[in-house]
Amino acid sequence: MDEQTNESGRPASATAGAIPNAHSFEGAGGDSTPECSSGAAGEGVRDGKRATPVDRRPSSLVLKIFLGAAATFSLLGGALAFQQPRPAKSTRAQQPASAQSPARDADGIDRPTSEPYTGSLSIFEDPKRDEKLQIGRVMDVLKIKEGSGVADIGAGSGWFTVRAARRVGQSGTVFAVEINPAYVTHIERRARGENLTQVRAVLGKEDDPLLPEASVDAVLILKTYHEIAEPVRLMRNLRKSLRPGALVGIIDRAGKGDDHGLDAAKVIAEAGRAGYTLVEQHDFVKPDNMDYFLVFAVRD
Repeated sequence: MDEQTNESGRPASATAGAIPNAHSFEGAGGDSTPECSSGAAGEGVRDGKRATPVDRRPSSLVLKIFLGAAATFSLLGGALAFQQPRPAKSTRAQQPASAQSPARDADGIDRPTSEPYTGSLSIFEDPKRDEKLQIGRVMDVLKIKEGSGVADIGAGSGWFTVRAARRVGQSGTVFAVEINPAYVTHIERRARGENLTQVRAVLGKEDDPLLPEASVDAVLILKTYHEIAEPVRLMRNLRKSLRPGALVGIIDRAGKGDDHGLDAAKVIAEAGRAGYTLVEQHDFVKPDNMDYFLVFAVRD
């Protein structure tokens, strides 16, 4: 805070010196009168001789001097108090989230993403999709078998969910993760209709699939990675749900991120930031070589 200045412009010692001494207060209040006869300008005659002039300033003047000095002290005290340092206001609540959590900021991305699909789920049910994606072979690569725990992240209509559920059987579990509540409801209805009690629909978050700890042996992110707003954080949060030796598969197509595709090199780099290492890479999921299939494991 800028330093304040006393209105008098004088130091305290100069102001204190203006206070009259004890002798100046004699006669104040008009109770006593100087021993001289009245005359002009305080002069008088005693015993025929000219008397020495006597100070006959009115007592009210002395009072004014006293009050003036007191006022000066009051102003000086107020100025000193005003200059006292004040406690600094806390700025913690005003700091951006990135300043409070450097780790979260380090997990951010500087590329565009595609808007999550919210249209009709019927587009995922193309009868030829099994053949085009060779989904049985995909499950073989991810070592999905009877009794496995599987996560289908970005499950959509549950197309892969129901196929994985049939592979793992009643002794396994398939978690169908979606951030769209309407899709979660659809998957729950579909699982009941097909009597797949091993399916668990999960309403996840953009940065966390919200899966139980150590519950999953295999994960598939099918044509969804390019839509994930916070992929590094999601992949990092996914790790706690993985069992030892778990594999994470990502199937996507080449692109820039905002065109419903993302280059494989970007995916590999982001997965590496989240603590994964690439263990396999395949291109059999589409004959046009636009789609790729990456397989990751948690880095030791």
